[in-house]
Formats: sequence, C-alpha cells, structure tokens
Amino acid sequence: MYSVASHPISISFNQHHHHHHHNLTRHYKSISSPNFNNNNKNKNPFHSFTTPKSSLLSSPTISTQQNEPKQPYPLQHFHNLCNTGNLNEAFNFLQSNLNDVVSSSNLKPEELIGILLQACGRNKNIQVGRKIHDFVSSSPRFKNDVVLITRIVTMYSNCGSPNDSRFVFNSSLKKNLFLWNALLSCYSKNALFYDAVFMFVELISLAEFSPDNFTLPCVIKACAGLSDVKLGEAVHAFALKTKLFSDVFVGNALIAMYGKYGFVESAVKVFEKMPDRNLVSWNSIMYAYSENGVFEDGFCLFKGLLHGEEGLVPDVATMVTAIPMCAAQGEVKLGMVFHGLALKLGLFGELKVNNSLIDMYSKCGYLCEAQVLFDINQEKNVVSWNSMIGGYSKEGDFRGTFELLRKMQMEEKFKANEVTLLNVLPVCAEEIQFLKLKEIHGYALRHGFLQNDELVANAFVAGYAKCGSLDYAEGVFCDMESKSVSSWNAIIGGHAQNGFPRKALDFYLLMRDSGLDFDWFTIGSLLSACARLKSLPYGKEIHGFMLRNSLELDEFIGISLVSLYVQCGNMLPAKLFFDNMEEKSLVCWNTMINGFSQNELPCDALDIFRQMLSSKNQPDEISVIGALGACSQVSALRLGKELHCFATKAHLTEDSFVTCSLIDMYAKCGCMEQSQNIFNSVYQKDEASWNVLITGYGIHGHGLKAIELFKSMQNSGCRPDSITFIGLLMACNHAGLLTAGLEYLGQMQSLFGIKPKLEHYACVVDMLGRAGRLNEAMKLVNDIPDEPDSGIWSSLLSSCRIYGDLDIGEEVAKKLLKLGPNKAENYVLVSNLYAGLGKWDKVREVRQRMKDIGLQKDAGCSWIEIGGKVYRFLVGDGYLLESKKIQQTWIRLEKKINKIGYKPDTSCVLHELEEEEKVKILRSHSEKLAICFGLLNTAKGTTLRVCKNLRICVDCHNAIKLVSKVDKREIIVRDNKRFHHFKKGLCSCGDYW
Repeated sequence: MYSVASHPISISFNQHHHHHHHNLTRHYKSISSPNFNNNNKNKNPFHSFTTPKSSLLSSPTISTQQNEPKQPYPLQHFHNLCNTGNLNEAFNFLQSNLNDVVSSSNLKPEELIGILLQACGRNKNIQVGRKIHDFVSSSPRFKNDVVLITRIVTMYSNCGSPNDSRFVFNSSLKKNLFLWNALLSCYSKNALFYDAVFMFVELISLAEFSPDNFTLPCVIKACAGLSDVKLGEAVHAFALKTKLFSDVFVGNALIAMYGKYGFVESAVKVFEKMPDRNLVSWNSIMYAYSENGVFEDGFCLFKGLLHGEEGLVPDVATMVTAIPMCAAQGEVKLGMVFHGLALKLGLFGELKVNNSLIDMYSKCGYLCEAQVLFDINQEKNVVSWNSMIGGYSKEGDFRGTFELLRKMQMEEKFKANEVTLLNVLPVCAEEIQFLKLKEIHGYALRHGFLQNDELVANAFVAGYAKCGSLDYAEGVFCDMESKSVSSWNAIIGGHAQNGFPRKALDFYLLMRDSGLDFDWFTIGSLLSACARLKSLPYGKEIHGFMLRNSLELDEFIGISLVSLYVQCGNMLPAKLFFDNMEEKSLVCWNTMINGFSQNELPCDALDIFRQMLSSKNQPDEISVIGALGACSQVSALRLGKELHCFATKAHLTEDSFVTCSLIDMYAKCGCMEQSQNIFNSVYQKDEASWNVLITGYGIHGHGLKAIELFKSMQNSGCRPDSITFIGLLMACNHAGLLTAGLEYLGQMQSLFGIKPKLEHYACVVDMLGRAGRLNEAMKLVNDIPDEPDSGIWSSLLSSCRIYGDLDIGEEVAKKLLKLGPNKAENYVLVSNLYAGLGKWDKVREVRQRMKDIGLQKDAGCSWIEIGGKVYRFLVGDGYLLESKKIQQTWIRLEKKINKIGYKPDTSCVLHELEEEEKVKILRSHSEKLAICFGLLNTAKGTTLRVCKNLRICVDCHNAIKLVSKVDKREIIVRDNKRFHHFKKGLCSCGDYW
C-alpha cells in the first residue's frame, strides 16, 4: 500500500509478510521547469481550475454488510491493546492466550507477533520490544523466522536504536533481501548515512541478492544526507543499468536527492523521464523548486499538476510546499488564490495548511489576515504560535511580539521552544529592551536551549550586542562549549556593528588562532570594523586576501568593500570597484552618492545620482537625502528644487529625514523663506527639524530669529538637545550676540542637563576671539574639562591674527602644531599670523617646514550653478575656456567700482610681494572668477549664488558689495563660516564675520 504523508514529503511502504517498510523523509532543492507545453507564466495560474472527474474530493464510502461476522473477542481485545499503546499488557495477553487468539482468527502466531512489533515501533516502546525479541530468540519455532527477524530490525530502527538492529541482522542465520533492506532503511532513517552506503556496497559485492526498488531509495537518501553528488550520480547510473529507474519510488528519491544538492536541472530530467508519476513525484519536484528559489517555475509546475493527465489532486504536502513560495516572493495575492484553493479542496482544516497560510500572511506583512486565521484555528500547535510571533517580530512590533509570547506561555500545552526564541530575539534591538532580553535568557537557561542549540546561543550574542550590552554578549559566547564559525561571526559582528570595531578585530585574531577558517560573513564584519575605524591599511589587507584567493564577491561583500573605501575617504578605488560591479543594487548606488557627498565631492555625488536615474534603480529616501546634501554643499538651488519636485512626486517628502534635508538644502542655498515654509508645513515637528532651521538662521547671521525659534521650540514641548545648542551658539556668534551666547552656554548644564562638548566651547571661544576678548577666550580654553581640539586652537589663532596679538598667538600656535603636525591648514594659520604682523622671516620658516614635510595649502575654490550645472573655479585659474572673458569682465567691473570708492585691500595678500603683484593676486580670487562667470551667463537682475571653501577675504567682501550696487543684482556668497547677502552695496553680515 502506498501512502502520501504531509510536508516534509514522506514516502511509506507498509510491509506485510513479504513487503518492506521504508520511511524516507525528503528535503529538496531546484532551477528549470519541466515542459508542460504551457508558456504562459501568469502570476495567477489557477484561473481556470476545475476539479478532475477522478477527484479525491468526494467522501469515501464505507461499505458495511449486515451479515458480516463480528471479530472474535480475543483478537479484538489484542488489537485494542496494541492500538491504545498498552503494549506490555498486549504482550502478556498474547503469551497467555496465543492459542485462543490463533484458533479464533485466520492469523498465524508469527503475524500476531509482527503486529505487536509494529505497535512497539510506532510507540517507540523499546522495553516491550526487547521482551518480544527475547521471546522470539528463545523460541525454536520463531528464532529463525526471517520475517520476524526483519520486523525486529525495523522495530529497533523506529525506536532509534540502530545498533540493536545491526546486532539482530548479524545474529540472523538466514538473510534475505528484505532483511538487508530493513537494515539499510534503519541506517538511512537514523542518519547513519555512511553505514547505509557501506551496507549497500556490501550487498552488491558479497551477497547473492540483487538490490530492488526498495533498496535504492534508502541508498539515495543516504547519498543526499552525505551531500555527495558524485556518489548519488553513481547510484543513479546503477538504477539505470539495473532498470530500476522506472520505479516511481526510485525516481522520487532521485528527485529529492538532486533537489537537495541544488541540481534542479537534473531533478527535472528525472521527473520528465519517469514513466509513471504519482503525487509524491509532483510534490518532490515542486519542493525542489521552492527550496532553490525558482518560484516562477514552481508556480508553473503547480499549474501543470492541476491540468495533468494523471488526474491528481493537490494534498496537504502540495499546499504546504506551494504556499511558502508565495511567502518567499511576497506574492500575497497569489497566496490568497492558494488559500481559496485549500478551501475548495477541503484542506483548510488541516493544521499544517493553516499554519503555512498564517506564515505566508505574516511574512507578507498582512498581520491582520494572519491574526484572523490564527484566532479561528482551534487546533493550534507550537508552529502556529511561532508563525504568528515571527510575523510580529518581522514587523519590528516589540509590544505585539511579547504580548503573543505571554499568551502562548499561559497555554498549558504550549511552551516556547528554540524556534520561538529565534523568532523573538531579533525584535530586542534597543537598550530599553535589555531587561526583556534577560528574562528570555533566563528561560533559555532553565530549559537547556543555550547548551543544546548553537543558533539560540548565537542569537543571544547578537541580541545583547544590539541592546548595547556587549559584556553579556561576551558572557554567552564564552560559556559556549564548542564555538563554530557562526558563533565567532556573532560576536565579531556584534562588536563591529555596535561601536566596538577594535574589539571585533581582536576577536577575529582569536578565531584565527583557534584554527577556524572565516567565511563571507566574517569578511563582511571585518570590512565593517575597518570602515568604522577608518583603518585603510587593514581593509586593504582583507581586500588583498580576497583577490589573491580569487574569492568571488557577493552583493553584501561588494557593498562592504565600497563602504570601506568611502568611509576612509578614498573615493577613487571605491568608484573603480563600483564601476566594475555587474549588478548594482539600490544600496550600492546610495553608498556612492552619500560617499561622494560626505567626502565633499558634491559634483561627483550629483553625477552618480543622474546615472542612477538612468538605470533601472528608482531612488529612495536615502538617495534623495544624499543628493540634497550635495546640492547644499555647492548651493545648487535649481538642482535642489528639481530634487524637491522629484521627492514630492515619489511621495518621499513624508519621510522626516527627507523633510529635514529639504529645510537644510534651502537654508544652505540662501533661501531661508523657502526653508521656513517647509518647516511650517511639517505637521509633527521633531527635534531634528527645529535644529536644522535654527542652524539655518544661525549661518545667515539672523541671531535674534534663531533665539526666537529656540523659545518657540521649548513652548511646543520639544526639548532642546546638544545639536540645538550648537546651532544657537553659532547664531549668537555670527550675529555678535556675545552676552546671550555666554548665557546659553551656562544654561546648558544648569537648566537643560546637557554637558557642553568641544563643539559648544569652540563656538564661544570664536565668539570671544572675534570680539577681541582674547584673554577671556584663552581662559575659557584652559577651563574646558576635555582636551581642546585643533578646531578650538585654530579659531583662537585666527582671532589673534585679526587683532595682531603675537604673545597669545605664538602660544596657541605651539598647541595647534603639536595637535596636528601633518595638517597643512594649521601651518597656513601660523604663517598668516606672522604675515599679518610683517614678520616675513617667520613666514618663510613656517613655509619651509611645510615644504620639508611635503604639505601643500588648500587652494581657494568657489562653485556657482548656472542652468542646472555646477561650475568650479580655483584661485588663479587661467586654464578656463572663458578665462579671458572673465578677466576682461572683472577689469570693467573694477573700473566701475573704483569710481564709487573701491580700493584693493592688499593686506589680504599674505605674501612678501610688490603691491602690483598683490593686486593681481586679488583679481584671481575664486569667488571673483565665479561672479564674473555668472554675470556673463545669466540675465540681468538674476541672483547669483556662489559657494566658497574658505572664509571670504576683506578685499573680496568690499568689492562684491560694490558690484551688487553697480550691477543692480543680489549676490549671495556662502563661505566656510556663514552666508553673505550682498545687495545695493551692503552685506547682511554688517561687515562682521
């Protein structure tokens, strides 16, 4: 008798007398579809489904005949005892009443003992099984009965004792093929795959029996268990040679084996060449497709089953193979079709079908539908609860996940198992969830899950790392008796991704010393650690190892490599590697866009964004944020407006980060009115949106407006944070509101409980220095709790140059050069101090030191956007196509502004040159070149927007004020400190910058 069991697909052979019992559980894998003469791969292949005439849907009819004799009482009593599991009583009854049972039935004693042995196997009652074994062995009549001996071998196999099965086999004086098959089945069933293969070799080489269609499925299952495809192919060839391939069970076993290997085409060939196929054949090949991710062909196969000539009807195993394919693809509509089909076939009441539907709806994000199915399911099991819990966990619903877990624990018959914990742990990803994580940890310890399941232990390591408790993560890791590569990956990845990259590298060295080889996940974590450390040498070592060993890169590693070079500021190799990637995912594009933007290469970032638009990848929120950041850096207003339009059409402006980026972009393009309008349109304003607007007004010098916003922020119930005060102090600095700035610095700790950081002190030091209060600034620097950074010292040194304070300046210069001995900008500041005081010997000394070290001053650079394209100008740039026109334009402007009071301020040229040479250098400043280019290429009255990488000099500031007057247009210049709005001969900074 052939019976089809549910998923995972199981093939059973019931042995009676000379039949054999094999229970082969299949796990499959797959890639191309068998040809069903159907090229239409619609998403819904079941629109025309009708139940075949030979349907199994009709209720089976049980025929009862009135004149049929009743079962004799002794035999009926014996069967009742076996069926109810009272096997010890059944054995005693059979011993005492053997003759009565035999005489009242048509069964032989051997058959009755066989029935009892089968019951022992079903109930895994090895104790009674041993008694029967002893009884048979001591009986002269039964001890050499090969059928009974075969039953005993099978009984021990079902009870999980293959050694006993082998002992019985070896002790048997008579052996036939059935006995060999029974032991082969035992080895396969108990995962002793090597023993099964050796047994098969022994059978074909030593025994006089030829393997049959019951032998080969056991051997093929063993080959699959060993993952030895060559051996499996040899058995396949043997099946072809012995003409056993035509047997449906052999074919099914081969499909399962090739599916598990991932050799889908081979599995399909076996399926197509099978002379006879049953429902298990279809289920097996469909499962192979599903496990190998070939879902479209799997759906096509399902359609072929429905319309096939065999007239087969899907069973539970079919449905629980097909429905997960919908879950994997996110095809909830197709899943609903399967749901309807299950109802039509009468399979909806089956627990496994219901569980697969719950799982499908959960994984597709349809939690309400999953919850309805879960609630109406009266026969829940642990799988039902786990599927539902997993759905809430996947959505990141911490409260919903733990509420379900609590309800599950209240049910007496259901207790959380390892799968439950693996579903729950991913939702514990924040520090606030630490206590819940500890509770689950305690439960796992009490039930021995950590000791017995490596996956659970690894999940706890990852969970503690995400919650910021790396000491606990290390504790779990150290308590693991045996650590696999996955265990090391968990602890390395936990440290790399949660702010401890150095320790991640330390753990890697320990892993290497333990003798384990790393895998792709290890490499990904190490690259991430190197990126966070900005350790390019270590990162290059890992990259070099991959190249030397010709390791193929997957998408994750490719992105990690690009990210490494991006984080280390080395964009050239990042771009080369990116260009060579065949498949560029959205994450890759975003990494490059944001990488160029963060490394102050805004034009390259915008170019990558344009390339992305030309590709099949549609930009998302992260892409737009990166591109907006690039527009902000060069004040590219037109491009920023285009991005704003794109984001609005794509419904991306609903994202708070995109909104903040838009507010920031308009502010940094000099359009505070538009920035304010977007801010006003935000329904729920968070700290970030307030901070961006306050900072925007700050860099425009609108200190009073920034203070007004700060008060409004507090009145709205939004609490200021550290970033708020950076914007506020910056606003006070640029507006010259020294008293208010000092007051807010004092209030940070006393009123708001925010400890000032170096960034806050830097603002106030600059504020005091620009006001000429250098001694107070120096005192504040000395009083800072933390060690002052180069930003604070460089700010103070600039103030010393402005006010010509050599004593404090030289003291500050020593501090600055000690902190940054390899930074060109530090030497430039020191040189400028001496140049401003006319100490040219000192200037030459500082510049010689720069030359000896190999440092070069950053050139002044300005950008201007014309017609959606950004143009860059370097100081003294004489290689431009239009440089002659630009020079002529400035000469004409200079003549005009000379008439209304312009005189070149050569004190801005900190070089020992003749006055005429100094004037010539002033004319080549990058902002002047950009403005002339703008005047040449825009209509009269158009506002010019120029962005500069250095602070604007006094001469350029004076000149541009007058240009705005004679040309009657607004010119907006953003230097590296603030905005200058030039209009009608005046500047918004009030000449204070």
